[in-house]
Amino acid sequence: MADRQPGPALRPQRPGAPAPAPAPAPLPPHAGATLMRKIHERVPNSTQVLGFLTLVVSGGILLLLTGLTLTATVVGLIFFTPLVVLSSPIWVPAGVVLFVAAAGFLTACGFGVAALAMTSWAYRYVRGRHPPGSGRLDYARSRIVDTAGHVKDYAREYGGYLRGRVKDAAPGA
Repeated sequence: MADRQPGPALRPQRPGAPAPAPAPAPLPPHAGATLMRKIHERVPNSTQVLGFLTLVVSGGILLLLTGLTLTATVVGLIFFTPLVVLSSPIWVPAGVVLFVAAAGFLTACGFGVAALAMTSWAYRYVRGRHPPGSGRLDYARSRIVDTAGHVKDYAREYGGYLRGRVKDAAPGA
């Protein structure tokens, strides 16, 4: 105990050290009135109180319904699990058949919608209404025509070259 330092109140003041901060000044007599005025300014009006009460009541009802739903789900699983386990040889194939049938139906519907959209686009394109993407189609068509023309010209030139080479290799042919 002898080697403990004295507490902050008992420590001697070092020379040149700053003096401790003075105690806070007491509040003026009208400070309480200002505080009450600020509190009264923040008091919610009746519409806000009614909205808050509605929020609390509806939140409580929804929380109660959530609890009831969870309880009913657990009780249902407890009672119906043996029935599901015993009848699973029937449910699994039936579920697979229903899944495949639903997937096939949805796929057919999707292809039908795609075909209808494509037919509508082609009709508007043929009628000259310029549907979205028609400019890219025209550009691609012109590129294909140009490339076909270049290939045809190249084949004529190269084909004539090959005919001459064949005659040189086999003069009787």
